[in-house]
Amino acid sequence: MSFQESPRPSEEDEAFYMQCRAAYLAVFRSSLTNITSKKHLCRVLQQAGRNPSSATLNKYWTATTSKLNFDDFCEILKHEEKTEESELMRVFKKMDVNGDGYITHSELEKALITRGEKMTKEEVNAIFSLADINKDGKLHYAEFCRLFASTVEQCQTAALERLEADAKLKRLNFGSQSYSPPKSSVSSASPATQRVDSDTTPKKDNRSSSRPSSARSRRSSLSSSITMTSSSTKANKFPEPSGLQGWNHSFMKGCFFLEDDGSISALQYQLHIPHTTTVYLTIQPLGLSHRPDKSSAWMTVDTALFVMSAGETKEDTNLVCFTESKDKEKYIWKGELNAGTYHLLPFTSGCRLKKRSRKSPSGKPVELFYRTDTEELDLTREFREVLSDIFEIIDLDGNGLLSLEEYNFFELRTSGEKCDKDAWAVCKENFDMRKNQLTRQGFMELNLMEATEKDGDPADMWVTLEAMGYNRMLELVEACPFQIDVYCESTQPSIQPLSMDSGPKLLNQALQKSITARTGAKALRGHDNVFIYTYKGEHRISSLITNKTNQRVTVHVNNEQSRNCCSSRGMTVFAVEVPARTKMVCQHVLPINEKQDWIYSCVETILPGM
Repeated sequence: MSFQESPRPSEEDEAFYMQCRAAYLAVFRSSLTNITSKKHLCRVLQQAGRNPSSATLNKYWTATTSKLNFDDFCEILKHEEKTEESELMRVFKKMDVNGDGYITHSELEKALITRGEKMTKEEVNAIFSLADINKDGKLHYAEFCRLFASTVEQCQTAALERLEADAKLKRLNFGSQSYSPPKSSVSSASPATQRVDSDTTPKKDNRSSSRPSSARSRRSSLSSSITMTSSSTKANKFPEPSGLQGWNHSFMKGCFFLEDDGSISALQYQLHIPHTTTVYLTIQPLGLSHRPDKSSAWMTVDTALFVMSAGETKEDTNLVCFTESKDKEKYIWKGELNAGTYHLLPFTSGCRLKKRSRKSPSGKPVELFYRTDTEELDLTREFREVLSDIFEIIDLDGNGLLSLEEYNFFELRTSGEKCDKDAWAVCKENFDMRKNQLTRQGFMELNLMEATEKDGDPADMWVTLEAMGYNRMLELVEACPFQIDVYCESTQPSIQPLSMDSGPKLLNQALQKSITARTGAKALRGHDNVFIYTYKGEHRISSLITNKTNQRVTVHVNNEQSRNCCSSRGMTVFAVEVPARTKMVCQHVLPINEKQDWIYSCVETILPGM
């Protein structure tokens, strides 16, 4: 029996993460150390070859930010390009009025002190001390740009050499990828729990974190190995019930969105069952209509649906069931539900919905608008197709019309604001509506009007498209539309979308219960109060760490011996910090190739205090 090798990052990805770790460890003692100030963020970004402006720093360090971890830093570097020598030259040439290759001290001082990211006179003088070769009060800016690029490269090379030379650092210091719920009002579904505290004191020395001795490592480790057969050899436990077309049916659409902080958000729903009945529940990625001949990347994203009783308080809510069986892209549960109201909580592991580049290969985004022969603005064909797909996604009940409630889910997602009834009445006067609901054509007209008001400037529209998961090639890469179907044998179910502040907590509660209820706890050797739960489903393996001690623990997780596996953490080796008396989802694992067998092999080890 042969197995596909465990996923190895591409050479480009591996080099990127090595550079990230090298830059981080040039400033901090460990990549488990958090960034705790804007100043520290600036230092570590500069170490990675970036030259962050105040605006850039404020983008990632807001008034509510208290810490960023190593994985946050990696995500920032993915979005912030290195400062290139050519870019600096372009800026200086704008200031070089006579084009002689020099800028006077007074010209540069005026530009840097009065415009943009303002500098002090001392900082301006420091620049001159580097590149005023002839000491004549003129800056040879080409030489300065060369010195800048050379210095950055030397710093990065030195950091990489240090990391390569120190085997302990190279082996031990990996990030602890955590997830925070998005700050929008849409409920979020997060693959793991919120960010937790860790040592936040930056170190300037070259000491590496101490690795536990081999004896201690053996005492503190737990090894799990599970062989899974391919999905192609599994029979569906719950085939579609006979006569299903005659059952009472209700459905609702939704979408998983990948947030900037790594969390995954989605609407949640309320299900009402009038009478006790047999229920057939399914959730699956939603194919969009205008490209039936083109396979969509999100159709391979795993989905699941957790059903919880809808109590008045959090303590009253209990996990009732969740979809475990699978038929192609469809995840299924069949059973009896008592009369009552339930929460439907969509979930995806994050193994197959990950951050991708939003930029087009050419660097030039697809055109959204064009001018007609009469110089009027219109939507391009490509943009119309995308708007039609967005309409499909936000038309939650699938009736071909957008209600005010459905449109507001879109508005909250893209702008953070709601459209009130008065504004909706204005829409009714200007755009195509039917039964007080916006038609597809009306949705096109509304977007065209917004573009016309901006005189064709696409900046705001790109913000909207990126919020909906599209890249600059108009490809849906950071979202996964889905559809939930509920069939009841003897009563009519009803589903309503919800937007609940407690959504992430409810989902995390359901996820934790689904793991702990299906498997026994195993204590890490030498730590009777630290337990690992490993849930083995038909198509997913999930692990959870329970820390019953009165102090935080750091668990080193190694998946290097797994085969044909991908982890929601995005890394084969990482560390998880678990606060005192807390449960935390560690990771979810899926097969890379579902048609081949896969082996989950994981070693969890308690690390000493960092």
